[in-house]
Amino acid sequence: MRRLLPLLAALLLLATACTTTSAPDPKPEEAERWRPTAGLAWQWQLSGRLDPAVDVPVYDIDGFDHPAATVADLHRRGRKVICYLSTGAWEDFRPDADRFPKSVLGRSNGWAGERWLDIRRTDVLEPLMAERIDMCRAKGFDAVEPDNMDGYRNRTGFPLTAADQLAYNRLIARLAHDRGLAVGLKNDLDQIPQLLPDFDFAVNEQCAQYAECELLAPFVAADKPVFHAEYELTPSQFCPQARELGLSSLRKRYALDAWRQSC
Repeated sequence: MRRLLPLLAALLLLATACTTTSAPDPKPEEAERWRPTAGLAWQWQLSGRLDPAVDVPVYDIDGFDHPAATVADLHRRGRKVICYLSTGAWEDFRPDADRFPKSVLGRSNGWAGERWLDIRRTDVLEPLMAERIDMCRAKGFDAVEPDNMDGYRNRTGFPLTAADQLAYNRLIARLAHDRGLAVGLKNDLDQIPQLLPDFDFAVNEQCAQYAECELLAPFVAADKPVFHAEYELTPSQFCPQARELGLSSLRKRYALDAWRQSC
């Protein structure tokens, strides 16, 4: 029996080695995805003739309006490029507008030609949004800014809940990540604690005007940038707090043309 003990021990070690599994390697798209860090300067331009010469490392531009050549040019200039899409509202001027059934279209979100979407209808919306994010990837974008991601806090025409919003926002984040793209959380401040792990950066409008900027601090604490814009306050009114919190802050016009003032 004593002679068998070393043999049994060796067999046990071999069995342990065969059954122990290491953590799986990350997917190639996860390993290659852009992971922006807090404090990056940015330019946000969604209208007018694009000015590609602003000396900042990050551009956020409309995904439908710009071809792959524009993204490639910005890359040659050393920029990372974010693809703006509306994922929570329908826009009648987009080329895929007629593919959205009337049953998912709600009230106006306050902008001409735009209506809230019934984000509970992922059977309809997931393939449509996947195609839009595929477009961003095909054009060479590095990330997605999905807009209108807080419908549950608005009068959409649908009885949306916080749980509906969390599920939909996580769906959009997964669609982007599955395609190797970073993704930003647009506004939706109340759900930051739950959604922080799912998003790579935040995009915010007017947190200083509405005394909400401190709610974005978890992103900066996680070394994820907060790309922030004010429209009605002057830089002297919001930049001191923005610098203290580590936000990447701009003053923009509501038209979101090329004009900007940075902190």
